[in-house]
Amino acid sequence: MKTLIVGGVRSGKSRYAEQLATSHEGPINVIVTATAGDEEMAARIAAHRARRPSHWRVREEPTALGQALLEVARPDSVVIVDCLTLWLTNIMMQSDHDLLERESDALLAAVQSAPGLVILVSNDVGSGIIPVNDLARRFADVTGSLHQRLARACDRVVWMMAGLPLTVKPPSGASNA
Repeated sequence: MKTLIVGGVRSGKSRYAEQLATSHEGPINVIVTATAGDEEMAARIAAHRARRPSHWRVREEPTALGQALLEVARPDSVVIVDCLTLWLTNIMMQSDHDLLERESDALLAAVQSAPGLVILVSNDVGSGIIPVNDLARRFADVTGSLHQRLARACDRVVWMMAGLPLTVKPPSGASNA
């Protein structure tokens, strides 16, 4: 089962992903993409670390996400990837202009072939106003395109709003209730 969880900032995406993970048996792996570039981000990272159980395996991977996913996924495991928008930021800040396409393709292929339960967490950045500058518009476009590709590849897509999960793509055979 592959699940994409999308929502706004502080919508409850990570907590919901953690709840899904703990409802399944087997080892839980978390691949985190955030880097602590300032004090506020360091505090966010610390809060996430403090919330996770100590027996969860955590891997930090800011760019090579597809490879990391394939390395940790097992048929009996759960992998949470948190978060795709920070990962996109990390990639877009690199000087290698082909890196985005290569790593996006690698992630999509990894999601499609990874065994076990995979839970992807990402921010929706396209529901607001059109950004003023070119980089922000490109980021919103890239994020939207990635979400569409992943939504097609995932079994389930959940939209988080105000801490409430709304299933927008239920698994085959399941109702949307």
